[in-house]
Amino acid sequence: MTVRFSRWNALPATILLCGTVALAQSPAPTSTTPATDPTIGQRKENQQDRIANGIQSGQLTAGETSKLETKEAAINGETRADRAANGGKLTQAEKQQINGQQNKLSNQIYDDKHNANTAHYGNNQVGQRRENQQDRIAQGVKSGQLTAGETAKLENQQKGINQQVKADRSANGGKLTSGEKAQVNHEQNGASKNIYNKKHNARTQPGTK
Repeated sequence: MTVRFSRWNALPATILLCGTVALAQSPAPTSTTPATDPTIGQRKENQQDRIANGIQSGQLTAGETSKLETKEAAINGETRADRAANGGKLTQAEKQQINGQQNKLSNQIYDDKHNANTAHYGNNQVGQRRENQQDRIAQGVKSGQLTAGETAKLENQQKGINQQVKADRSANGGKLTSGEKAQVNHEQNGASKNIYNKKHNARTQPGTK
């Protein structure tokens, strides 16, 4: 009777031992696996979100945004060319090259957002119209409706209007004549159509892995 009890009593210990061995042979928990680097698409999307926030907050002027988006468009063009040459994929060296370029762009975004240049719109009709246009562009950048190249062109157009307004005010003691206001409004009408058309065409800027 005692022997039979010992045999059955040893069975749980045997199962426990087998389980311990199995656990020892299992792979390490995934929580110990190093986090992977952001993909090219994720990095691109992050940069665009930062630019969009800078536009909307006024930390980025139209001129600064145009330059940043021109650089982003160039990186995107290089990425497309590299993928086309390699069957849709990027080599490790190409990924490192693009990441290095995005690092430089990231620093430039930070510097431009934290320098003394800001977009001051003013409490007037011209300033309000300008602010509305920038908000629409920022929304298009964030949603992906505007590509980097499209944004650069739209912001370059806004930069030209802003420079004209600045020159007109400087020539008239800080004010705009009725004729100058009408001219600026006409130019913003044209810019408004461009924003709408670029946001609703077939080109978008999705994140690509």
